Amino acid sequence: MKNLIAALALITVAGLTLPAQAGQCPGDMKKIDAAMSSASLSPEQMAMVKELRQKGEELHKSGGHKASVETLAKAKKMLGIM
Repeated sequence: MKNLIAALALITVAGLTLPAQAGQCPGDMKKIDAAMSSASLSPEQMAMVKELRQKGEELHKSGGHKASVETLAKAKKMLGIM
């Protein structure tokens, strides 16, 4: 019985966090897009930001929301936004 309760609690927590992460990705992508136009990065850094942003979008679309949030966070850090 304890194992069943623990399993249900885990499922509930996972069910609550996945939609939150899924909803965060589009907002992060919009922030990145807006910041890129005024960013003062080297061409190499800008290429990396664009690559991370694209990878984050692909991960989001494929359902990898946790990985998407982490990838987009790297791009946001490079742009100095959070």
